[in-house]
Amino acid sequence: MQDHGELITRAQAWLDEDPDPETREELAKLLAAADTPEARAELAARFGGTLQFGTAGLRGELGAGPMRMNRSVVIRAAAGLAAYLKGKGHTDGLVVVGYDARHKSADFARDTAAVMTGAGLRAAVLPRPLPTPVLAFAIRHLGAVAGVEVTASHNPPRDNGYKVYLGDGSQIVPPADGEIAAEIAAVAALADVPRPDSGWEVLGEDVLEAYLARTDAVLADGSPRTARTVYTAMHGVGRDTLLAAFARAGFPEPVLVAEQAEPDPDFPTVAFPNPEEPGAMDLAFATARAARPDLVIANDPDADRCAVAVPTGAERTGWRMLRGDEVGALLAAHLVRRGARGTFAESIVSSSLLGRIAGKAGVGYEETLTGFKWIARVDGLRYGYEEALGYCVDPEGVRDKDGITAALLVTELASELKEEGRTLLDLLDDLAVEHGLHATDQLSVRVEDLSLIADAMRRLREQPPTRLAGLAVTRAEDLTEGTKTLPPTDGLRYALEGARVIVRPSGTEPKLKCYLEVVVPVADRAGLPAAHARAAELLAALKRDLAAAAGI
Repeated sequence: MQDHGELITRAQAWLDEDPDPETREELAKLLAAADTPEARAELAARFGGTLQFGTAGLRGELGAGPMRMNRSVVIRAAAGLAAYLKGKGHTDGLVVVGYDARHKSADFARDTAAVMTGAGLRAAVLPRPLPTPVLAFAIRHLGAVAGVEVTASHNPPRDNGYKVYLGDGSQIVPPADGEIAAEIAAVAALADVPRPDSGWEVLGEDVLEAYLARTDAVLADGSPRTARTVYTAMHGVGRDTLLAAFARAGFPEPVLVAEQAEPDPDFPTVAFPNPEEPGAMDLAFATARAARPDLVIANDPDADRCAVAVPTGAERTGWRMLRGDEVGALLAAHLVRRGARGTFAESIVSSSLLGRIAGKAGVGYEETLTGFKWIARVDGLRYGYEEALGYCVDPEGVRDKDGITAALLVTELASELKEEGRTLLDLLDDLAVEHGLHATDQLSVRVEDLSLIADAMRRLREQPPTRLAGLAVTRAEDLTEGTKTLPPTDGLRYALEGARVIVRPSGTEPKLKCYLEVVVPVADRAGLPAAHARAAELLAALKRDLAAAAGI
């Protein structure tokens, strides 16, 4: 831990080379008050370390200092990436840069393009704030050697982030992350990083048009396009791209949640701009109660995730969010019904139902570590998903999760079922009868003090539970050691009789996440209510017992 004098020295050096007037002013005020308890704590939080570059790239709170997201940190990250690419022989390769509508995103994108240009690489910036899947598509479409997306996805308004893709169009994984991090650490003074005022390309609408033309390919020729939707962009960048894709496909124009339709970096109507968070969908449900559509669709702010809600009664006044695992299974069943071949993949924290669907259909199946950086790398991938509302339905076009094409595919499925007088809930019941009721839930604990997460993981390792929810733990795995099919990761996995639990720290937020699944056999549709009741009872008991075991 650095003493206060060292922190002030480091902060002053940072201030002297900071290229951003806003963060310079902010830091100057902090230094002027450096002897107050509040400023001392703030300086320690900002200058006591360095924001770490990993497989999620960078993500953190905006502000001055090496532990915050700012132009200085981004310039160093871009310089490190440029050095890494040149070290791999990409001396004049193309780097595509995309960005969302968060605070500072456009600045960070411009700085990245300038650094790449100054390093002798070619840089191209998307024409305006656009969904992350458009950037992932553009990398492969333009033959780039890498791509950068400036986004913090569904994080709080005060955050921003920096996501790096390599030339295959998928996010970085080890060892590339460590090699890039080493190059970032080797960057000396910012003045040593050439940043010309021009020389990069700002792409035109043709790259977006090429992406939209590709979205048509996820739908079957001549399929019904009758389902009506209410759509929320959650104050993000998805609206215009999704509306264009729906119009091209011939679906009814979605009814917009007006209060959340425009990009707004302050996300004024939600505490967290994530469809999974309590209250985030309230305005969408209010719009749906008036419009009475067949579906509610939500994207997160950078539109790589897709949430789906369905009406629960004939009057369509009640609405239920589908879990990511439910949408994952529905899309898999839809693709199987259409004759899709190839490998179906999911992360280990997602429902085992996908494996059963794939097995019965005779298609390949693979489990990966959490994150699309792993799912996208599966050989022969045809479809991939993970429970956090991420779906890859066109891996040849976008090797990442894509909330636009997922929305198209689920609306096509709802249209087909509508023509049959059925709903997505009816299809979920079919899957439960065929494969057993697979019910999932999550125990997620957000912390201010990250040591609480480490303490919980250590407690579970030192005193692993032998029973949870009255079920015997039949196998306990510490995933830091890796398995025959998975590289090492910080996580714990417990197999129980008819259940499964995985515990891991979040890679992008200060959260401990516990993923729960129970499988209840169902003989016929008449047995579904009892099976749902039993599943709810087991999941509640798993949450209670796991929280006690972890001390959270």
